[in-house]
Amino acid sequence: MRILLCNKFYYRRGGDCIYTLGLERLLKERGHDVAVFSMRHPDNADTVWSRFFPSEVNMNSIAGKAGFLSRSVGDRETCRKFSALLDEFRPDVVHLNNIHSQLSPVIARIAHTRAIRVVWTLHDYKLLCPRYDCLKNGNQPCEACFTDKKQVLLNRCMKNSLPASVLAYLEALKWNRRVLDDCTDVFICPSRFMRDKMLQGGFPERKLVYLPNFVDTESCRRPDYGDRRDYYCYVGRLSYEKGIGTLVDAAKGLPWRLVVAGDGPLKDRLNGATHIEYVGKLDWAGVKELVGGARFSVIPSEWYENSPLSVIESLCLGTPVLGADMGGIPELVSPGTGLIFRSGDSAGLASGISDMFSQEFDYSRIAAGSQARFDADAYLGKLQRIYAGFCK
Repeated sequence: MRILLCNKFYYRRGGDCIYTLGLERLLKERGHDVAVFSMRHPDNADTVWSRFFPSEVNMNSIAGKAGFLSRSVGDRETCRKFSALLDEFRPDVVHLNNIHSQLSPVIARIAHTRAIRVVWTLHDYKLLCPRYDCLKNGNQPCEACFTDKKQVLLNRCMKNSLPASVLAYLEALKWNRRVLDDCTDVFICPSRFMRDKMLQGGFPERKLVYLPNFVDTESCRRPDYGDRRDYYCYVGRLSYEKGIGTLVDAAKGLPWRLVVAGDGPLKDRLNGATHIEYVGKLDWAGVKELVGGARFSVIPSEWYENSPLSVIESLCLGTPVLGADMGGIPELVSPGTGLIFRSGDSAGLASGISDMFSQEFDYSRIAAGSQARFDADAYLGKLQRIYAGFCK
């Protein structure tokens, strides 16, 4: 098949980008023809398709804000270059990922008008929440915009800024549920939680397909999954919604060593905290060594996580997970692979950490079961059926 993958960034920026780059590699290895469409950016990976990428837009200037608004509703440059790419590549399927704002759903409409099948993997809640993360004031779970997009204005949800919230509101009006539904054949939901929220937001059940994410399981293999050291770890962004503040509060009163990797606005919370070692941001080799040697990893999120790679990668490394009861996290942590605690509850998290240290885990069994569960070939087999129109 000929598949066109679309994502607003084409480098390892976040989970959506890692997924897109990984899927591109997987599809090519299995004999498919693949093209990509993204926004120009200095960190992008090299590709022969970059000549079709629209120029970079950002919010760092007045002109940038104007360009951002124009791009988010579907500017001429994006329409022209995407249409030219369709003319040259002639895809059977256009597979969308994160496209709002820097590319815009106009590309879904263009593909649909040409009778090309449009499949959309949902990495966040942008189709339901103009802020994308379902957080009110940046720290309270909120679903008000599922039914009334004006709430983004009333609460100034975007950076506590009225102008930024107006831009998000206009974008939501332009690309409303009816428009998105009309030009998309299938919405892939990596978690049942995401699927339920899309149903709650009015999207038709017949177009929602549950398909958990995959990882490169070969890169997760280790010679000895039982080789563990006496620490637990957190890997991810150091920000409120990730629960790092709650984790620090819980860890300070415990005797075990917590190793933290990542970067973000709450990095200073780690300064001087007893029993906490900060190792900065790591590449995959560093993450593999850290997580693969830990007694367990902690995912203390306080927002609606969809299907976090941090959980999947930990399990595929044979490392059990202590996860918050938020979003799709509980779906990934099955009996024998970890425990769940109440999100935002530092005392409950501390108790969970103690419970994890008191348990015996079969690390090799966790790795084997998880690698089979999140295997790329199994994922691709299901995805190919979706591409072909066989969704159930």
